[in-house]
Amino acid sequence: MAENSLPSPCASNPITRACRLLEHAEPTPSLSELAQAVGKSVSQLHRLFKAQLGLTPRQYALAQRAARLRAQLPTARTVTEAMHEAGFASSGRFYAHTDAMLGMTPGRYRAGGAHEQLRVAVAQTPLGALLVASSARGIAAMALGDDPETLLRDLQDRFPRAELLAGDADYEALVAQVVGWMARPGADLGLPLDIRGTAFQQRVWQALRDIPSGHTVSYRELAARIGAPRAVRAVASACAANPLAVVIPCHRVVRSNGELAGYAWGIERKRALLAQEAAASAPGEGDTPA
Repeated sequence: MAENSLPSPCASNPITRACRLLEHAEPTPSLSELAQAVGKSVSQLHRLFKAQLGLTPRQYALAQRAARLRAQLPTARTVTEAMHEAGFASSGRFYAHTDAMLGMTPGRYRAGGAHEQLRVAVAQTPLGALLVASSARGIAAMALGDDPETLLRDLQDRFPRAELLAGDADYEALVAQVVGWMARPGADLGLPLDIRGTAFQQRVWQALRDIPSGHTVSYRELAARIGAPRAVRAVASACAANPLAVVIPCHRVVRSNGELAGYAWGIERKRALLAQEAAASAPGEGDTPA
């Protein structure tokens, strides 16, 4: 095969064909090459791709490289070898994206996340136990539950090679700040976050953070807001993968009929959060409704 030629697509759906080309063609085709290969104009391909997947072709290609990088790093002889195997031609471009793709340096990821330190503390709230865990970059996990020990085990499962450190007095003060913030719906937390996820998850999570306190949207509406109206199931999966309870307010997403759908930290907590936010956003006794 010539260096710039594309493999012959076989699937009938043009977006499926475009995905297969982005996954397997070397080098990664340009948008115009991709559009020509699937029989669409550049603008048509861009619009259809985003509507079905919630990502642009460029973002999808980068996500595929990230997946290959994560697969290559543990076994490659060097980080540079993994970089080239994943399809990154330039070290500058590679290092510009690795923090967002991996949540840590390539070397640390290659070591399985070993030696990463997470400071952890658990506090009691009206919603039960609240676990907060922070990396050097910011809060990386927040979870609610009934049993602190279960929350700690779940955290270790999510970060199996990380060293969990009990929070000191300063960290416990930070967690107390988080607890106080939870009692003030709509307030700005004002703390750095270390949000780790795929490009699509990041888009969904940002859209969730854009929902005002006291409001809800359906999964279908949320999919439309990120420009992917057909990706309702993928949006629901991204909500379920939310690593930061309350901070990324996936509790504000409900079914199309207004009923409450599942919530990773318990449906009753979701109900309580929504009730608290609705009460806080309701006009006061002396307020004049708009």
